[in-house]
Amino acid sequence: MSQLSMYNAVDALPRLLSNMEHILKKGEVNAKEREIDPEVFLNARLAPDMLPLKKQIQIAAELVKNAPYRIAGLEAPDYDTTPETFEQAYALLARARKDCKAVSEANLNGKESREFTMKMRGNVREFTGITYLSGFSLPNVHFHVTTSYNILRHNGVPLGKIDYFGGS
Repeated sequence: MSQLSMYNAVDALPRLLSNMEHILKKGEVNAKEREIDPEVFLNARLAPDMLPLKKQIQIAAELVKNAPYRIAGLEAPDYDTTPETFEQAYALLARARKDCKAVSEANLNGKESREFTMKMRGNVREFTGITYLSGFSLPNVHFHVTTSYNILRHNGVPLGKIDYFGGS
């Protein structure tokens, strides 16, 4: 039985993007079945002051891609792109999963206590590897996956709780 390590804890992040992709595919199929322009779903939001589905996807991908690099103290790949189609969304999610998994076990394990700071919304926040993963990255990715689920569900896509977990 293996022990929990930073490497296998970080590995939860790509799975969340796979779950998001499952949700999006159900939304895309539903749009086609109901003859709704897919852009309607990608631009949908729950409230006027919330970001649309396509930005929820982008942010989740960025969070997953950045997490292992920040924890390890490495430079993350740079891509700031908002998907305009479902196909672009799937490509972005695949790229973020690949980039997340590209950080090696040797670069992540033992980084639980590595201290670093980040400037966010004009404030400097202090983290350790574990506080960044458990208190920032994971909750934020869950938020954006949940919000994506809720946007599609609100727009009539027949999603259930099992879909949040990737349909398995």
